[in-house]
Amino acid sequence: MLYLASRSPRRRELLGQLGVTFSILDVDVAEVPFPEELPVDYVRRVARDKAQAGWETLERSAQVDALVLASDTEVVRGDRIFGKPKDADDAVQMLQALSGRTHEVISAVCVVSAKREHDDVCISRVRFAELSEAEIAAYVATGEPFGKAGAYAIQGKGATLIEYLEGSYSGVMGLPVFETAKLLRTFAIAV
Repeated sequence: MLYLASRSPRRRELLGQLGVTFSILDVDVAEVPFPEELPVDYVRRVARDKAQAGWETLERSAQVDALVLASDTEVVRGDRIFGKPKDADDAVQMLQALSGRTHEVISAVCVVSAKREHDDVCISRVRFAELSEAEIAAYVATGEPFGKAGAYAIQGKGATLIEYLEGSYSGVMGLPVFETAKLLRTFAIAV
């Protein structure tokens, strides 16, 4: 049995595209980088922590054949990790910092079973157009930036902010589908 340790409707949608049957596990993991932790290591650790937390919620009888999949996605520019905005002002500041610049979107996916654990990382490069204060304010007013790393959603109106994407659309959205399918195949799940 495959479980997705995520509250994200986007991750549910993307995993569903693979045609696999899965159930949802609700996990709560602290998403705070350690001092001096590199962004890629942070994203990989959070994905692993989510998968392990999901694994720990399963009853012992369910664990025999269970796989728990989890993912984390963060927007990074330089050494700065742009998490989810706390409020509208935070969203405006994030979008101003990303305006006219290229940033990375790091998505990690981890699968845990009774006997092993594997993960993979997808790094995409995204360039925002130069955004005016009015454009940023209008986008924040839609409410879409909230609950999204970097204060934007590529699958929504946030796509209008993006001038260039190199990498994985699904990775930027929250679950790198190619890497996820590859990992599931290593656990003998047909995708």
